[in-house]
Amino acid sequence: MRFPLCRISRSDLLTVLVSVLALLGLSAVRFDFAADPEPGTKERAVVLTVDNRDLTPFGTLTTGSQMLTVRLLSGSRKGMEFRAVNQLRADRELDKLFEPGDEVLVAVLHQADPATTVLNAQDYYRLHYTWMLFALFGLLLVIFGGMTGFKALLSFGFCCMVIWKLVVPLCLKGGDPVWISVAAVCLLTAVVVFLAAGFNRKGVTAFAGAMLGVLCSAWMADGFAALFRINGGCMPYAQALLFSGYGTLELPRLFVGGVILAASGAVMDLGMDVAAGMQEVVQHNPGVSRQELTRSGLRIGRSVVGTMSTTLLLAYTGGYLTLMMAFMAQGVPLTDFINNHYVASETVKTIIGSFGLVLVAPFTALAGGFLLLPGRKE
Repeated sequence: MRFPLCRISRSDLLTVLVSVLALLGLSAVRFDFAADPEPGTKERAVVLTVDNRDLTPFGTLTTGSQMLTVRLLSGSRKGMEFRAVNQLRADRELDKLFEPGDEVLVAVLHQADPATTVLNAQDYYRLHYTWMLFALFGLLLVIFGGMTGFKALLSFGFCCMVIWKLVVPLCLKGGDPVWISVAAVCLLTAVVVFLAAGFNRKGVTAFAGAMLGVLCSAWMADGFAALFRINGGCMPYAQALLFSGYGTLELPRLFVGGVILAASGAVMDLGMDVAAGMQEVVQHNPGVSRQELTRSGLRIGRSVVGTMSTTLLLAYTGGYLTLMMAFMAQGVPLTDFINNHYVASETVKTIIGSFGLVLVAPFTALAGGFLLLPGRKE
């Protein structure tokens, strides 16, 4: 039995090579940001001993300093033992309580002396687990999908690189987050769709339907964010970003850009589902008319939209489960709950994403009625 990855067509090879070159090009992109010179390095270390005598219980939380003895596992001082401190602030979002055997990330000064220097233990060391999780995900994709899974893995990496190398730096440089997000989604949709479907009529149909849905979502997100008076301060670390020298950033525009990015994945997924279903109809019934093919696409879209919109609702609200629990525990009335800034922002995000899903199905069906039946005279 041959491994499915071994069957590589010329078109697959071409798309893979283009994607790899694009990834290499993105990895070389650099943006200069003013930053204070680092007085040291961040290294991996293992906790040998802990001293909790300076910790004070504060209700269900803890405050004080946890003293550690750590051994460095990386860097020029690998193998050396240092004292380290872990400061707890009675903040469960930021605090962590280390135990012997934990691997941690510590800040090591360039001139650190094990006899006198106390390191700062910043967090658990998770890099190796992150790479392991990504490797397992990639292996499962390739085993299950063969070349299609491998291309999906490339598109996943490309999405990460576009967001980190282009979207985030360009927004920090003062670009309009809405237009940056729209351009990024256009690029990502093209790469993801054409990697999955190939550069053919099915791929063009899915791309056209998805982009029309994304553009409508962007227009509605911009309008309803202003109507709901969403100022963007509900986003994580928004205040910290403003106080870090980026006070000119427009948080409401950043919020709209985030809505566009968040909804784009489901939109391109639905566009591909409808386009693939319509192509199957054409292959099994080459004599189908444009009207019948369009109606078939609409029926396919109807059967998928219901579950996809529910998927968006569960994905968004799952991240704010504790917020809903806090409101219910305090007996907050429904009117206050709906008018809360955080709830309003999630409402806009969820409903706008669902609007994009509802619209992409007819857009894709109309595009497929023309693109999948070339030269047909009705």
